[in-house]
Amino acid sequence: MLLNSFLTYLSHEKRYSQHTIVSYQTDLGQFEAFINSTFELGFLEIKHTHVRSFMVDLMDQKTSESSINRKISALRSFYKFLLREGKASQNPMLLIKGPKVPKRLPVFVDANKINHLLDAEHYFNESFSSVRDHLVIELLFGTGIRLTELIQLKDTDIDLYGETIKVLGKRNKERIIPVNKQLINQVNTYIDLKKLQNFNNNLLNLIVTNTGVAAYPKLIYRIVTSYLNQITTNDKKSPHVLRHSYATSLLNAGADLNAIKELLGHASLAATQVYTHNSIERLKTIYKQAHPKA
Repeated sequence: MLLNSFLTYLSHEKRYSQHTIVSYQTDLGQFEAFINSTFELGFLEIKHTHVRSFMVDLMDQKTSESSINRKISALRSFYKFLLREGKASQNPMLLIKGPKVPKRLPVFVDANKINHLLDAEHYFNESFSSVRDHLVIELLFGTGIRLTELIQLKDTDIDLYGETIKVLGKRNKERIIPVNKQLINQVNTYIDLKKLQNFNNNLLNLIVTNTGVAAYPKLIYRIVTSYLNQITTNDKKSPHVLRHSYATSLLNAGADLNAIKELLGHASLAATQVYTHNSIERLKTIYKQAHPKA
């Protein structure tokens, strides 16, 4: 009951996306299952020591530091809500600190490799699934949108004449992203081909499966992994890698950091500044290769 009230609050008052709400539900459900089975306690009976036991259990399971911090963040929000609503008398999260997350540079694929993938004729054919896959890679690399944003795209979100796409980002914040003529032409080709499939529905989603239903995360992951496997040996091959590649390419070409922030839909510049590290590493590599004293 408490959890359902909180999820309703996130949906109606905070206007969080369904993807975010599901993440909160999963993390809080995992915590609830732990305290029920381990201590036979409910949400309103726990203390900070129980939360620490939960963290230790997660560490024993080799859960990453970032995932643990996400769960802690969910718990903090949850107990603030309970206090505000007068359903809890104490906040067990006040003495909780999350584990330090080791700094990792965003993984990206060199723009030349992605351009080769997208421009070479032998990677794609004229079948519906291949044209769709091509568009998926183009959109992720050409706009830097998130996986959830891609899945939510509607045909009507593409302004074919203004050469922009409208994206619904985190917390239902809309942003407009410019795209090139080539991508607009690909969208046109794909939409025309999609109509010829005669799918028995009126689905508005831009990206669909071979049977005409809305694309889902695992499908997009499979598409991206399949094609990136052909051009890179990076361990990470995900839709987010293409987002990193988009941002890194813009920065390396001299784009303003604030402009990149707006294009990515970041809430603060701090989230965007991580890409400057990739740029610095690239400059170091160039220096070592080119400078006689390096």
